[in-house]
Amino acid sequence: MNALDLSPLFRTAIGFDRLARLMDTARAADAPSYPPYNIERTADDAYTLTMAVAGFGQDDIEITAQDNVLLVSGKAPQPSDDSRFLHRGIAGRAFERRFVLADHIRVEGASLENGLLHVALKREVPEALKPRRIAIAGGRPQQPAIEGRVEAANTQEGQTQAA
Repeated sequence: MNALDLSPLFRTAIGFDRLARLMDTARAADAPSYPPYNIERTADDAYTLTMAVAGFGQDDIEITAQDNVLLVSGKAPQPSDDSRFLHRGIAGRAFERRFVLADHIRVEGASLENGLLHVALKREVPEALKPRRIAIAGGRPQQPAIEGRVEAANTQEGQTQAA
């Protein structure tokens, strides 16, 4: 596999070296294929992760979000009598899937129905980090005055007017 040269992209991007490391890691790692999943954009700032987890119950699955990583793991349910199966085609093995979350992505909840695990995710950017429009006024911007200078200016102004 040929290495992809992304240097033109990074010529005008600042602080995206983490992205380059993530791409290198993703390319090098053998991604597990079980269980299969979909990631769906449901709104501008909302996503749903759907995983096919047939055979797993609510008590068999654990979902953890920490440090921009979503970890979904499942412990295989153990049948009481393994000898009764003539053929076992439904996978019942344990799994662990990790998903890297972008900044400000929050897990809103999860549900399990018909063998599908749905995890609702939402991007919530804090007000302080949202772009804001700055109004342009005429003249010079008002700067806060330093106390000692204001008193001196008022004293000089009073002396000039008295003279």
